[in-house]
Amino acid sequence: MPKKNTRMIRINEEIARVTADIIRFEMADPRIGTVVSVMGAKTTQDLKFCKISVSILDGDADETMKALSNAASFVRKRIADTLNLRNTPEIIFIQDDSIAHAIRMNKLIDEVNKNE
Repeated sequence: MPKKNTRMIRINEEIARVTADIIRFEMADPRIGTVVSVMGAKTTQDLKFCKISVSILDGDADETMKALSNAASFVRKRIADTLNLRNTPEIIFIQDDSIAHAIRMNKLIDEVNKNE
């Protein structure tokens, strides 16, 4: 079993935190809904690429993903300004449906409990 790389864990957590702040406070694209959560970041060992998982709970998910993909270079620049990394990774946004799935499952469970 490979040992955990605490440096990469810290980098991923910081990139996720900074990206969430950028999306929440600095991006003014109307295609991005008000409830967009950054679920996590996964950076390659060589810091060339970073996949950022986002969960979209309101608005059009396809339009939001297009807006985030278009803003990837802006997000990368802001991450470079905020974090002191030798290489700032190229940002790739990936949609994560885990929160929406959990909400849907809770509604189904509530319906079953009401019927009993």
